[in-house]
Parts: sequence; C-alpha cells; structure tokens
Amino acid sequence: EVQLVESGGDLVQPGGSLRLSCATSGFAFDAYAIGWFRQAPGKQREPVSCISSPGRTEYVNSVKGRFTISSDNAKNTVYLQMNNLQPEDTGVYTCGLSSWYCGAPWGTFTVMGQGTQVTVSS
Repeated sequence: EVQLVESGGDLVQPGGSLRLSCATSGFAFDAYAIGWFRQAPGKQREPVSCISSPGRTEYVNSVKGRFTISSDNAKNTVYLQMNNLQPEDTGVYTCGLSSWYCGAPWGTFTVMGQGTQVTVSS
C-alpha cells in the first residue's frame, strides 16, 4: 500500500522557519517524483516544490530562495525546509507523487496524505 505521511507543521511567526517531512512507503522511492502542495483557506491547492532522482528539483516562484526540498533515500523521506516564512505561506501542506519526473506538468502528481498545517502569524 502506497503511503505518504506528512509532519512538521506548526504555528510560527513571520520570518520563522519550519522543516516538513513526507515519509513514504509502498513504492520504489527513487523511481518517482515527490512533490509538496499547499492549500490556503478558501483557495485552491497549489504546487510548491518537487524532487526526483537524481536530485532534480523545482520550485514555484513564490518560494524560490526561501524553501529547499531534499530527500533521504535511506529513509524514503522528502523534506521541505522553509525559511523566512510569511503569512501567505499559511496552509495545509500535502505530499504527492508522480511516475513522471520533477519538471513534468503538476497535473501528473497524485496528491495523497492527510497534510500538515502550517500557520504563519504574529
């Protein structure tokens, strides 16, 4: 059974940092692209970042220079380091996977998991 479990969300002040984790199981980790998506209250879900072997990464413009995606193949886990968080980063962050590669259309991703809440507020 394919599973993606997110964790690490929290309440932080503007300018703060968080590291999200997406622990995966049930599939060949290095054969898939893993992506992070977020959904703010009242808004549609949007892509944030993705990673695929060997080390290909993509970021949406709004997070470039602030967020860094990485993976630990030994732990089948993808991380999203988020720095200089802003109120507009608030939302539920969820993982997705794609049998394509990072850089393929975001629609190729299947978003799974229960998500983790990130709230940026003073």
